[in-house]
Amino acid sequence: MIDDFVSVDYGLIAIHSSLEDYRLAYFINRHLELRLERCPRDVSFKRKDGESFFSRYLFEDDTNDAAWSLIQNKNSMVSTHTNNTSLFAGEGLMGTSSALFIPELKTVDYILKIEDTESDTAIDNAVTGLLAIKYIATAYKIDHYKLKSKNNLIF
Repeated sequence: MIDDFVSVDYGLIAIHSSLEDYRLAYFINRHLELRLERCPRDVSFKRKDGESFFSRYLFEDDTNDAAWSLIQNKNSMVSTHTNNTSLFAGEGLMGTSSALFIPELKTVDYILKIEDTESDTAIDNAVTGLLAIKYIATAYKIDHYKLKSKNNLIF
């Protein structure tokens, strides 16, 4: 099997915070001494009823050969559908609804993915640093082996 040769060398951290994505990235940069920057393109998924976009911040740590990605887990989804009960029957209407990057994590606001991490201590240290930020309600490790939608993390 090809899966036997694929090694998972990333860790995931769930973050609960009501901050906007850019403010959260700022505080994470200050407390963890990172340089997360907004990616020019959001992570997007096409679905039957529309397309959803999630902001992503990236820091490539050349010193430690690691990559840090902060991804929104909750966002609005732009949907297009025809509403025949409206005054203008037959016209396509745009609507928004909520979408989740990792649907199994309904209460999580953001996900921090740390790629090429060699040990769990790096993730534990990151969680400790995140918990020191007063605007973060809680942060904890996610067991990515239990996620059904882990393919969403490939970008």
